[in-house]
Amino acid sequence: MKRSGALVASIGVTALVLVGCSPGEGSTAVEVTVAPSGLPVQGETLTYDPNRLVNDGEVISLDWWLWDGDEVFQAFADAYTELHPNVEISIVNQPWDDYWTKLPLALRDGSGPALFNIHNSHHDNLIGYLEPYDLPLDALAADYLGVDAHLVDGQVHYLDYGLMTGLVYYNADMWARAGLTEDDHPATWDELREVAQRLTVRDGDRLTQAGFSFNSLFREFSLGLPYQEGQHLFAADMVTPDLDNPTMLSVVERFLDLYEVDQVGSKDFGPVADESFGQGQTAMIYTWGHFYGSLLEDYPDIDFGTFRTPVPDTGEEPYAYDRYNGESTTGINAGASAEEIAVAQDFVRFSLTHADLMRDLCLHYSVLPMYTALADDPAIAAHPVLSALGDVDRYIWPGPLPAAFESSVDVMWEDILYNGVEPAAALATAQQTVEREIAHDGFVSRENHYAAYPAER
Repeated sequence: MKRSGALVASIGVTALVLVGCSPGEGSTAVEVTVAPSGLPVQGETLTYDPNRLVNDGEVISLDWWLWDGDEVFQAFADAYTELHPNVEISIVNQPWDDYWTKLPLALRDGSGPALFNIHNSHHDNLIGYLEPYDLPLDALAADYLGVDAHLVDGQVHYLDYGLMTGLVYYNADMWARAGLTEDDHPATWDELREVAQRLTVRDGDRLTQAGFSFNSLFREFSLGLPYQEGQHLFAADMVTPDLDNPTMLSVVERFLDLYEVDQVGSKDFGPVADESFGQGQTAMIYTWGHFYGSLLEDYPDIDFGTFRTPVPDTGEEPYAYDRYNGESTTGINAGASAEEIAVAQDFVRFSLTHADLMRDLCLHYSVLPMYTALADDPAIAAHPVLSALGDVDRYIWPGPLPAAFESSVDVMWEDILYNGVEPAAALATAQQTVEREIAHDGFVSRENHYAAYPAER
């Protein structure tokens, strides 16, 4: 139903003539007949000019599916529709499991949303339904790190807006009671072992406070720490998995020594390390940046600090500090109408060039921004997790790892800790499992896109 008459709205110095109507019951979108003017162009190398009509000013509605963060993503939609009031973007938030059941089905039968959030672990399931970004790649690569790693047949369908990786969280109250200060943040794994011993508390033979625990967090560290010593997860062909190697075995043995030699934790003390940390039973854990939000929400009484993942040798920069996984930008449904795709492309460009919203998104998820315009942002520098990570270019992305890697490492550790399997044998089994399960996936690692990747292997 069309509105009668005309509305005049102001956006800064801009005047828009609004004469349209909503596409459906309850919609606030209105037809626009005069393009905005005088609004600033945003962005760095890649820019967005809002001074034009979108969809010729005609009313259009897009659905945007996501599984989390509706408030922070709603801010993008609100800012965009304020500029272009003829566009309505309706966010549909669904639980993770439901999302990954419904989205592929909806994309396949043609009922999928024009916009949808992506997790790169589902890359293979989604890539066939994604419309490539209609953006100049040289400008995109000038403003965003890691674009090359996302090229598929010379096109980008999504990229990373943020980098998430691991670090050490410690209980600040326990730290202080042990007489430790920020000057005692361990730089090496040997130093961490010493600090963990100071943080361990016993009542006789009974462990009452773990100095360090890694129970249930096996995949978090096992697949990243071998990079510190130059060991990749894939052979030079970027296809053959390489888990069963001396470096990986040394990582396993290092963590086992924390329990068996140093006795700073136990497989039987707090079966889930991050929960044990949140419940005030464990002094230190290694896990990924997302835990920051969980601590604030689920364990608000825990006073905690963070420090960068230790390295093997004092004063030597490792090949890479850790692996990372990217938080992905929004996907565009290739099966949407031409009008929806055009508006979705415009919205993606708007989002990628809006520094304030990108900063808020990265802070919300505790991820290092891949948008270079935020490299020296004070709010990023002050964030407890992001400030601990250091240079973004010293982390390596192996690509959207097949799930077999993480599940096999979890089984390996369960066998070692609880089933008495020797580490070397458990590692060999993990290697065989991954080889078997990804044999026909066609997965190709992105390790060779890492800036420090050796010219010859």
